[in-house]
Amino acid sequence: MARILVVDDDAVTCRLLAEVLRRDEAEVVTCTDPRQALARVAAEPVDLAIIDVRMPEMGGLELLRRLRENGADLPIIVMTAFGSIDTAVQAFASGAVDYVSKPMNLEEISATVRRALERRTLAQARLPPGGDEELGELVGRTPAMVEVYKTIARAAPGTSTVLIFGESGTGKELVARAIHRHSPRRSRPFVAVDCAALTETLLESELFGHVRGAFTGAVSDRPGLFAEADGGTIFLDEIGEITPALQAKLLRVLQEHQVRPVGGTQWRSVDVRVLAATNRDLGKAVAEGRFREDLFYRLKVVTIELPPLRERRDDIPLLVEHLVRRAARQCNRHVTGVSEEALQLLCSYHWPGNVRELAHVLERSVALAQHEVLGVEDLPAELRTPEPLPRDDIAGDRPTLHELKRRYVQRVLEENGGNVSRTASILGVDRRSLYRMLQRYGLAPRGATSG
Repeated sequence: MARILVVDDDAVTCRLLAEVLRRDEAEVVTCTDPRQALARVAAEPVDLAIIDVRMPEMGGLELLRRLRENGADLPIIVMTAFGSIDTAVQAFASGAVDYVSKPMNLEEISATVRRALERRTLAQARLPPGGDEELGELVGRTPAMVEVYKTIARAAPGTSTVLIFGESGTGKELVARAIHRHSPRRSRPFVAVDCAALTETLLESELFGHVRGAFTGAVSDRPGLFAEADGGTIFLDEIGEITPALQAKLLRVLQEHQVRPVGGTQWRSVDVRVLAATNRDLGKAVAEGRFREDLFYRLKVVTIELPPLRERRDDIPLLVEHLVRRAARQCNRHVTGVSEEALQLLCSYHWPGNVRELAHVLERSVALAQHEVLGVEDLPAELRTPEPLPRDDIAGDRPTLHELKRRYVQRVLEENGGNVSRTASILGVDRRSLYRMLQRYGLAPRGATSG
């Protein structure tokens, strides 16, 4: 029977986790005081610890470091409602084996604990500690973003290629920069190139360089971006747009770590980590013969999928706060935030351009603002014009407000595969409130964990 220590200043969370883990036949010890937890671990053996990040007396990362300094060699899982790349990197750097977000999916926490116990004898990854960084638009605390931070933290110290998927405007380059910033290559160049912005000939010359006279206008030798990034990282944005001929040459670089300039005869060795991004379905492109299968598998050693903004609406208030502050600084305007009414409009809009569109809207609004707090009147007209309700919600039988609520809860639950934690997060309620709603509306969470 595994002995598990749970440390959280919230007694309710301790009791909930203890109940779940005891169902898995674990012995559970709970502490609401981190100093008490240090004494417990020193006095008696513990097989695994689950630690909250934010606690008043001593933070979870500090507790994790103190446990390691005291020689505690046990798997430690960090949990937080305030996820960020820095927190993830610091957690893994201090020896955490996993990083989970609140509110927790109880099935997922059980699976995480089982995995950690199974591999507790394996060596744990140690990442270089991350310094302060400007995250730009890569901000969020929803479970989907915490997963992104975890993958960045784990992938950063290696040399594997990383393929980043996401719609336009979700922040794919920011992910690439974060990987580079937290890697051993951080002191070497980071070079980004938009593969969709150049013709095949120009892109080949940009990437691999050219020799004098290779084509009209090549008046001197040029080394190319792979050579410029030697020792560092190159980011190939919109990789799905490159032609088959260029795909073959890129595959050679990934396999042989060599480049040959356009018009040249000599190969040059380069030590470059390749990160790539696309908003296209490359698997479908491979099936249709438009993208090389061997290159696809070379690129997707590690994959990161960035969720669109409409799928992480709970992050919008946090993003708005961050982006308004940044826009005010850039525009030299004294704007401190947005009104409740304006925030509601921002949270309800569908954001086809994702975070980039949100950033542009807020920069424009800040630049033209007449008051310290942005109001509804400062937002663009398309945000102030409500979208019509779908016909099935307003037709025929004129459903009651109770029925509309029931339909909405059912739809969100179905869209999230019956996952109660994710549904509760999107609806803006806690798990217990959602369970009461499900009971009241006669809905069953398919495959969800109760309790």
